[in-house]
Amino acid sequence: MRASSSAILEKIQLPRMFRVRQIFSRPQIDTSDIPAHIQDILSKEPFCTKVKPGMRIAITAGSRGIANVAIITKAIADFVKQKGALPFIVPAMGSHGNATAEGQVEILASYGITEESVGCPILSSMEVKKIGVNEEGMDVVIDRNAAEADGIIVSCRVKPHTSFRGRFESGIMKMMTIGLGKQVGAEICHKAGFKYMAKYVPMFGKVILDNAPVLFAVASIENAFDETAEIVAVDSKDVYEQEPVLLQRAFANMPRIHEPSCDLLVVDQVGKFFSGDGMDPNVTGTFSTPYASGGIEKQHVVVLDVSDNSHGNAMGIGHAIATTERAVKKLDLDAMYANGITCKLLNGCRIPAYMECDRDAIKMGLALCVDFDENNPRIVRIPNSLHLEHIMLSEAYYSAAKNNPKYVIESEPEQLVFDSNGNLKFDLD
Repeated sequence: MRASSSAILEKIQLPRMFRVRQIFSRPQIDTSDIPAHIQDILSKEPFCTKVKPGMRIAITAGSRGIANVAIITKAIADFVKQKGALPFIVPAMGSHGNATAEGQVEILASYGITEESVGCPILSSMEVKKIGVNEEGMDVVIDRNAAEADGIIVSCRVKPHTSFRGRFESGIMKMMTIGLGKQVGAEICHKAGFKYMAKYVPMFGKVILDNAPVLFAVASIENAFDETAEIVAVDSKDVYEQEPVLLQRAFANMPRIHEPSCDLLVVDQVGKFFSGDGMDPNVTGTFSTPYASGGIEKQHVVVLDVSDNSHGNAMGIGHAIATTERAVKKLDLDAMYANGITCKLLNGCRIPAYMECDRDAIKMGLALCVDFDENNPRIVRIPNSLHLEHIMLSEAYYSAAKNNPKYVIESEPEQLVFDSNGNLKFDLD
């Protein structure tokens, strides 16, 4: 421990914690059934007749950690091939992957999407093509390979956005506008900031639907367990009406922390794999803008680590009051800054105070809380913002939790166990 803070933090006593299983509804499509499910929905009109023999079809693949994304992508490519057309994959992830073609291919590979696994080429480029102008005179661009294809199938997940609210948040419209727009298009759309994103996403999206060869979308909704709950096909002419309905279903299926508030929230891992903001503010309440709200109310957040499959992009770590040296050493600042500059938000890129180990970081967070019961603090610990079935609560919650039908108590309150280096011994997952 750093000498200047050791005496202060030594006095901080961490409360006993207990483990709970949170109860959520669990609609699910079994992984083994996904290929047949996609084949079934795409074999119906109007989708089955939109893909014709000899057409070159671009299929989008994004940068989020979508459940079963490799299986979904391959199933769409297989359908295209069955129709006698020629599919290829286009990374649709704005500025992610260090805003480079190579970096975006690496992200897809980390999700199991390779030319070998999906059985078709991956055409990765940051080059874009202007396809129109929106009603405010702003250029609308998309990936050149997609723009010059005979057809585009937008594969994506529909979910609440982390920085704004609107009829269209993360989903089909945003995948076309920000994802297919690459770094150039993402920057154009973000230029006025998130205050106007609810207006600009559909405004840009409409131009793309009108001027690009978008055939239809294949959209997934996930349950609270990071599993595929629904997969639906949406015709290009129906996106404007159907996507808002899908967004409401996605809201209903989101994981959440059942406790409304705490003094300190401890997040084991952050990273782009879990959320565009590293930790989904719809869960953690760590919003970067005033244009969205929700999540748990808390005084401070402590982040302990960055997931390896997020490639050092720990956007969102800046919302923590404290973190660890281990986490800071994993940061890819270039990737984080490229992401932050593109979306006009750098507060999530800031490096918080960092301590040598988990124990000191948690104590630092607790030491900075005010107006709370120091003898019985309310601490919530989660593995990340995506997997919330198993969490830990401090003893202050124990009596109420025993009578809460949303919880199954999995352990009695006990002291957190740290190794000789001061790091937590046991993961929550």
